[in-house]
Amino acid sequence: MDTADPTPTVQRLTAADAQAYRTLMLPAYAGHPEAFTSTAEERAALPLAWWQHRLSDDTVIGARDAQGALVGAVALTTERRARTRHKAALVGMYVQPSQRGRGLGRRLVQAVLAEAARQPALRLVQLTVTDGNHAALALYQGCGFQVFGREPMAVADGDGYLTKLHLWCPLPAAG
Repeated sequence: MDTADPTPTVQRLTAADAQAYRTLMLPAYAGHPEAFTSTAEERAALPLAWWQHRLSDDTVIGARDAQGALVGAVALTTERRARTRHKAALVGMYVQPSQRGRGLGRRLVQAVLAEAARQPALRLVQLTVTDGNHAALALYQGCGFQVFGREPMAVADGDGYLTKLHLWCPLPAAG
């Protein structure tokens, strides 16, 4: 790779990254409404404290370019209820268009799976992907996720509805 364009660094974000995270994600919601359940308007209306809370309560992995700008992110949310604490969800996956095709999405997903595997109570990670998003589906399947269901009319989209595919990835048993 060209030394003028080094591989972005991947690391866990903290509440101090809330503004950068918000700045990255709002265009994602606006530019790819079919990929997210939340709308850009809903997310834009949330106070910075909501974004800080997400970064404090969930595991959010971010990718930064050589100048330190956030160019990608993905979150891992865990279940709080006793009978579902063995499950987590991968949500909010986004890589800026200028950074796509370089393996960054794969690095983010792998970082989230590695973080999940470090949590002894977790046994699996789930996610949803919009039916027809072949690139995202290929990414997730390439990282070990398997489709286990199809949800018609999962998300209202203008005058129609979008179908979501449900995927899961088992985690290695804690040893």
